[in-house]
Amino acid sequence: MKKIFLLVVLLFTVSISWSQRNQIIAYIDMEYILENVPEYLEAQNTLDAKIAKWRKKLDEQARHIEILKSDLASEKAILTKDLIEEKEEEITLKQVELRRLESLYFGPNGDMFSVRKQLVKPIQDQVYNAIQSISKRKKYDFVFDKSSELVMLYSNKKYDISDLVLATIDRTRLKDKKAKLKNTKKVVPKKELTTKQKDAINKKEDAKAKKLAEAEAKKKLIAEKRAELLKKREEKRKLLREKKEALRLKKEQAKKDKNNN
Repeated sequence: MKKIFLLVVLLFTVSISWSQRNQIIAYIDMEYILENVPEYLEAQNTLDAKIAKWRKKLDEQARHIEILKSDLASEKAILTKDLIEEKEEEITLKQVELRRLESLYFGPNGDMFSVRKQLVKPIQDQVYNAIQSISKRKKYDFVFDKSSELVMLYSNKKYDISDLVLATIDRTRLKDKKAKLKNTKKVVPKKELTTKQKDAINKKEDAKAKKLAEAEAKKKLIAEKRAELLKKREEKRKLLREKKEALRLKKEQAKKDKNNN
């Protein structure tokens, strides 16, 4: 009823003004415009992800409260009065905390409002600036939003300037990019090397690779010689141990022979 009343008032106002001069009217579809602005879609996806995270946390706490209530109901018969009051107080405190979190996330001045303002408002401002620019240039008297609460009983497509708004936003974005490019330091392109310079570089690289290969081969040879030397030392130690053991056995046998005689 309120929408119809606003429309009647608006049409009445326009009809009065129409007698003085012709009015130039246009309209936009804000939903269509925003859906075709990449930055808005990215911002909306980011906001949706945060909302999903907050709702998950609230749902987990709500489920936990329900479990506490269920446990209390099933155990109430065997609990003392003090324990029952203690558990009821715990449930009440958790319910208060749940409501506090709901207000913190989704209240009038909650996180969702702040994040939406931070992410979406700059993009909406781009749209409004584009509409103002077009309206001044085309000298429109009224620009309505087709997707708003105002009921449009009929709209002629030729008065829809939504695509014009999108084109204006694209031009503004392109100008901003060009301005940023001018302010950034120009990259000096590398000069193309001559064949002689390339050959010299290749020779240096080959020589470097050859030295590395020779160093690796030398390392390997040293490691092999060291391993061979360690092996020989171990063999000598083993032979010495065997000789000592043979000598010890010989002495023991001689001692036995002496005792027998």
